[in-house]
Amino acid sequence: MSTRIFPTAQDAENAFYEALERNDLPLMMAVWAEDEDLVCVHPGGARLAGQEPVRESWRKIFASGQRLRFQIHQQVTLSGVMFAVHSVQETITVVGEPRPRPPMAATNVYLRTPSGWRMIVHHSSPAPGAAGEPAPDLPKILH
Repeated sequence: MSTRIFPTAQDAENAFYEALERNDLPLMMAVWAEDEDLVCVHPGGARLAGQEPVRESWRKIFASGQRLRFQIHQQVTLSGVMFAVHSVQETITVVGEPRPRPPMAATNVYLRTPSGWRMIVHHSSPAPGAAGEPAPDLPKILH
C-alpha cells in the first residue's frame, strides 16, 4: 500500500512521467490505484488488465536499463469530481540517442480515491505524423 498522496490528477501524472524517467517501479506503482480494475496498453503491446500484469510490465521495461526522457505536448484534460482524463502527445528521447523517437499519443485516466488521485488506465500508441501535423485522412470507422 502506497503512502504517497497525489492531491490532483496532474500531480499523479507528473509522478507517472517522473517514474518513467527514473525507472522507478515503487514510484510507478504508487501512481496506480490499488485495485484490479486497471488497464495498461504499451505501444504495440497487448491489453493488460489487473495490478500484477501492469506491475510486471513496468518491471520488465525498467529492467532494460534504458533511460528515457519525455516531453509532453498538446495536453487536453477532461475532469470531474471523481475522474480525470488526460490526452497527451509524448515525445520520447532515449538517453544517448541523437534524435527523439516518433511521437506517441497517450491517454491517462485518473480516479479520485480516499488516498488521493490514482491512475486506472494508461494507453499509449504511435501518433500519426509529427507533433502539430494534421492526422492523415483515414477511413471513417465506428467501433
